[in-house]
Amino acid sequence: MKLLFDVFPVLLFFIAFKVSGGDVYVATSVAITAGVLQLIIQWLRVRRLESMQLITLGLLVLLGGATLLLRDEMFIKWKPTVVNWLFAAVFLGSHFIGKRLMMQRALGKSVELPQTIWWRLNVAWGLFFIAMGLINLWVVYNFATESWVNFKLFGILGLTAVFAVAQSFYIMRHAKHDADRGGKAE
Repeated sequence: MKLLFDVFPVLLFFIAFKVSGGDVYVATSVAITAGVLQLIIQWLRVRRLESMQLITLGLLVLLGGATLLLRDEMFIKWKPTVVNWLFAAVFLGSHFIGKRLMMQRALGKSVELPQTIWWRLNVAWGLFFIAMGLINLWVVYNFATESWVNFKLFGILGLTAVFAVAQSFYIMRHAKHDADRGGKAE
């Protein structure tokens, strides 16, 4: 359910694009509205918003707004690249700022890993986000808008899911289990 909630604006962008006969401006308006509604619902449910949600919505409003105002679809097409590169900066920047790496902050309460494994995971995600931004630009500049819209939903989500699954196998291989920590194995 959380995954569906997280991809709500992207999914509605895709649906609006298809239903409107390929009108990227209608789809962009729908995505902006969906993003705002998503944050309102999140706030009403838990009375808390994550900073990355706010930044992502801010970029959607900024780049989507520029798309609508200037009637230039390139702004909205660049949004996935900007978001991915921002994520990359956060992951890679956490090597230099703060006490824990971004991956440790995200998963450290659920799994215990050696520091070198946290470092590798964090770098891998940072590089993945850089690559995703580059792949998005490749699709933007080499394919029609309809292909980019399909890639935005299926390609980006699919590649992210495959990468996350691969990372989970890597994590399971290196996770410290209760028996490793001197506790009882179940």
